Amino acid sequence: MDRYILTDAQWAKMEPFCLGKVTDRGRSGKDNRLFLEAVLWIARTGSPWRDLPAHFGKWNTVFKRYRDWVKAGVFETIFASVNEDVDLEYAMIDGTIVKVHRHGQGAKRGTFKQSIGKSRGGMTCKILALVDSLGNLIKFRLMPGQYHDLVETKPLIEDVDFQALLADKAFDADWLIQELNERKVKVVIPPKSNRKVMRAFDTIMYKWRHLIENYFCKLKEFKRIAMRSCKTDTSFEAMIQLCASLINSR
Repeated sequence: MDRYILTDAQWAKMEPFCLGKVTDRGRSGKDNRLFLEAVLWIARTGSPWRDLPAHFGKWNTVFKRYRDWVKAGVFETIFASVNEDVDLEYAMIDGTIVKVHRHGQGAKRGTFKQSIGKSRGGMTCKILALVDSLGNLIKFRLMPGQYHDLVETKPLIEDVDFQALLADKAFDADWLIQELNERKVKVVIPPKSNRKVMRAFDTIMYKWRHLIENYFCKLKEFKRIAMRSCKTDTSFEAMIQLCASLINSR
């Protein structure tokens, strides 16, 4: 089977949340499965939309349909639907830098408004992710590449009920430790070397943090994510949501 094709099981989970139906006129409901596979082809190869193979349909029609679904929040709904059975015995948080292709720059509101900033690596975007104890994505936030991970940590972890949080030294902040303690969450974060009073942490549990690094590796197998070429943050978020849905439903 072609690696870009959705399995029957994956399609069964996504189909109820797609827009339109086969009998609808225009692009709104015609062959939703083929359309999702077209978007996944773009995501996997990192190719421009103009290079979309002809058997997927006219590239401009597919792209316009993609933007329609982005605006309607369809990819967010699909991601939420395949993400219902999360294992929150513990959660892991970390950020990864994504290089922004020049095709991903030049949006009307400016790059900064699209979660793109200039760091030592050039024009970059950062994906801050929260994964469950199985290593599957729960939530994520985008921000300019030069931002510290802690900037978006609070909105990322709120309303998520986990028993322990695993993170690296970058997340060793007093306000975060205090908030986790108040929530009765086990803190598995190694202390920074400049702390006056060292905290103890579970070194055995901390070894499981590799699962979030593994997840970033899986996500960046999709070249459209490994090197961002989406001009808007909404389009890039939708790409991540669709690819994460595919990974989480394997």
